[in-house]
Amino acid sequence: MTFVRPTFRHPESPKNALGYTKKFYEGALSTLCAGCGHDSVSGAIIQACFEMAIEPHKVAKLSGIGCSSKTPTYFLANSHGFNSVHGRMPSVATGANLANRDLLYLGVSGDGDSASIGMGQFVHAIRRNLNVTYIIMNNGCYGLTKGQDSATADVGSVSKAGVPNMYAAIDMAGLALELGATFVARSFSGDKEQLIPLIKAGMSHPGFALIDVISPCVTFNNNPGSTKSYDYTREHIETTGAVDFVPLMTEITTQYDAGNSVTVPLHDGSVIQLSKLAKDWNPLDRHSAMNRLYEAKTTGEVLTGLIFIDTHTPDLHGILKTVDKPLNQLTESDLCPGNEALEKINAGFR
Repeated sequence: MTFVRPTFRHPESPKNALGYTKKFYEGALSTLCAGCGHDSVSGAIIQACFEMAIEPHKVAKLSGIGCSSKTPTYFLANSHGFNSVHGRMPSVATGANLANRDLLYLGVSGDGDSASIGMGQFVHAIRRNLNVTYIIMNNGCYGLTKGQDSATADVGSVSKAGVPNMYAAIDMAGLALELGATFVARSFSGDKEQLIPLIKAGMSHPGFALIDVISPCVTFNNNPGSTKSYDYTREHIETTGAVDFVPLMTEITTQYDAGNSVTVPLHDGSVIQLSKLAKDWNPLDRHSAMNRLYEAKTTGEVLTGLIFIDTHTPDLHGILKTVDKPLNQLTESDLCPGNEALEKINAGFR
């Protein structure tokens, strides 16, 4: 048995604006369980980066510990990567982002990695509005340690062990909204039509972009009674609206009936288009988004799509007022400009 991905591809494979085929964005062959939702998320990341014509060497992919945190091996083999210890990915992402703001940061985590041991780091990355696309592959269980309930398992949800969960679930999207996240979305690993545009929008967002992906564990949490199973998610899914990401310099040809769509401009000129908006919900209003999320929770719905976005709050570099030049490229003359510059700074405090 081999875990090396075949190198042959069709000679007429489509190429993106950089001249790369999708093969250039792939990684090693997955060793996760056959049918794992995480592999679908990896595939969506590959497709999103291919369609956006992202230069792989300008991406830093970061993860912690868990089944989900293994996935960076399976995509973007030509990118930078760092697999940190359990729950500590946000601090590594913060340090890397402060050192080099020119890279795109993609954080991959799980419900155990972020909702338990890494919760403290997760919440501070949000409040600092760290410029990272933070994808949580959420299956409600600890897949690496035989399927115990995680902190995102719903009350009454039954795992493969057959025992109903007794504790209230931590809603990662709701928590992110409460803490001030500037981009909050939820999706399902089996819905690439929705997930791919959300990933593209998250990677274009200037700040913390959370995408909470329900990604069923086929081995330990895909049984009757589990609220994170494929069947339950498909039966209870409720979509905020169809999502479309339109990159900069691409002609917008799609049109919707008045009153049933919204176009959200991003800082680089790209836009997110939402059609068929859910009743009494405004993705630009945090209070409205929180109400819609709460309503879905009380009715047992799995609300997916773009839940909230704020394109005006500055990211961590904007808050700290760092220089435009990446900190890891500053020279001695930049850092030590001499006594004259120091005197000018001191004079400003007198």
